[in-house]
Amino acid sequence: MDTALKFSLPKWRLTRWLTHSGHDTPADIRSALIASLFGTLPIFAGGVINTLMIAGVVAWRRPEPLYLSWLAMEVLLAVVRVLILRSALRAAPKGGNTHTDVYILLALLWAFSVGYGVFVTFINGDWLAATLAGVSCGAMAGGICFRNYGAPRLVGAMIFLSLGPMCLGAAFTGEYVTAIVFIQIPFYLVSMSIASHRLNRILVSTMLAERDSERRASEDALTGLANRAGLQAALERVCASARGQDSSAALLYMDMDGFKLINDTYGHAAGDKVLITTAQRMRSMLRVDDVAARIGGDEFIVLVTGIDATAALRLGEHLLHDASQPITLADGTRVSVGLSIGISIVSGANRSPDAALHSADAALYRAKAQGGRCCAVAGMESIEKEVPDGEPAVA
Repeated sequence: MDTALKFSLPKWRLTRWLTHSGHDTPADIRSALIASLFGTLPIFAGGVINTLMIAGVVAWRRPEPLYLSWLAMEVLLAVVRVLILRSALRAAPKGGNTHTDVYILLALLWAFSVGYGVFVTFINGDWLAATLAGVSCGAMAGGICFRNYGAPRLVGAMIFLSLGPMCLGAAFTGEYVTAIVFIQIPFYLVSMSIASHRLNRILVSTMLAERDSERRASEDALTGLANRAGLQAALERVCASARGQDSSAALLYMDMDGFKLINDTYGHAAGDKVLITTAQRMRSMLRVDDVAARIGGDEFIVLVTGIDATAALRLGEHLLHDASQPITLADGTRVSVGLSIGISIVSGANRSPDAALHSADAALYRAKAQGGRCCAVAGMESIEKEVPDGEPAVA
């Protein structure tokens, strides 16, 4: 299933319970599990076609009300399920309502229709039709388990609805040998439910491991901020979004002033302390969706969306002020560093990652040329410079 597709989460109490995957399952993985219910389309198509064929053959062979009603139910469910699935696949890329609750309810009704077909063939004593329906039902149970692995409770409910009526039908046959299904069906239901829960746990564990691996690949190990790869991915998303609308973003390219002296004088542990503290201060000033990254030794970049040049400059002033506050080292020594900040606005000619970075880097060079501890905005001549008391002033 394409990860770009966003399927709406269930809202009904029943469907939420049926798709529950554990209280400790992160929201993004829960969404991916819901999306999996809309995937594996070959299994979906095979199940629909198979039940239509079986119901059609049985109704053609014996056009009686019970069999005709089964065929009518299968046709109606097939049409509605395909329409809902088609609508969901169209709405998912746009983040629209995918009618997940209705989709799950229709899956339950389809499972019930499969069980209904087995039941009516059993009570009529038509063993040829019962064999066709029973074999088909058993085959569908396997597909149910593997297609709905993201919701093991739903698997149990669907298998119960499809195979359970076989037990009820066996009670009306008058043949005592059919009582074996009262052992087979519960055993099969329990074993398949256990298997689906185990498969679900394995899947969730794998997804968590993949997510952790992706996080580590895009995260700076020392500061916990994004690294160069993480920043590049975020910047590409922002630039792609900016091309389709008038919104803008700001890129603040920062280099620490005075860091090398602290690192050389007090050692790498002290340098790490300064980097970590600066990163924490930086992160605390940003919104959840903003990105802070460490791309080199003492180089940082902040990517902020929905912001213009004036607001970006104001943010740069606050970053200058916070970075200049003293930092206490492990031995009690208090040190301080400054920042040189180059700002570019991701809009117009800067709507590409390379252009935005180049523009911010050029602005940073201007700030450094002015002696550091100041902000320079690409395309603006004025520079915001920090004065000794930590408050910025126009230079």
